[in-house]
Amino acid sequence: MASDESFMNYVVEQMRGAGPISSRKMFGEYAIYCGETVVAFVCDNQLFVKPTPGGQAFLGSPIMAPPYPGAKLHFLVDDGLDDGDSLSQLIAVTARELPVPKTKKAVKVKPKAKKKATRKRR
Repeated sequence: MASDESFMNYVVEQMRGAGPISSRKMFGEYAIYCGETVVAFVCDNQLFVKPTPGGQAFLGSPIMAPPYPGAKLHFLVDDGLDDGDSLSQLIAVTARELPVPKTKKAVKVKPKAKKKATRKRR
């Protein structure tokens, strides 16, 4: 089941206090970014936050679940979605502890070699 855009928009709005929050739709679900770092996923209208030691300390004993089949376990945030301050703090702690994404190197494109014009011999 794909997530509702309205649910995802609500979650993003609740975590605005963490910094520049944005989202990107992927395969009917959403990745949530804080700055340039993916910090969470919205899958099946549930919020899954990437696990970090600081997030673990902030949440205490969080429920762990995979956001999609075959994924690593993430913190499943059910309670607390309505508390924007706490959710923003969790996302800020998570973003600080995750590695900064590597910038992609520009791929050099070799110019295509022009074919030599050949004349047909008669």
